[in-house]
Amino acid sequence: MCNELQDDYQIFHLGWDEDDRIHHCLVHVRLKDGKIWVENDDTEVGIANILVELGVAKAEIVLAYHAPYLRHFSY
Repeated sequence: MCNELQDDYQIFHLGWDEDDRIHHCLVHVRLKDGKIWVENDDTEVGIANILVELGVAKAEIVLAYHAPYLRHFSY
């Protein structure tokens, strides 16, 4: 899902596994206050790591899934 008006982007895993419905958010990223806010990341590599490899400065990435008082330790 891409909502360019609100700078909100998500990647979902949707479908069926036999009789079980699959609806899982793999990645949720928002652009807010000039930074990239990673709201959810269930990837193996980590979307923040990929962004850094692509040249995004660590200071521009907020791991929003960590509590605010812990974020300065995370990235």
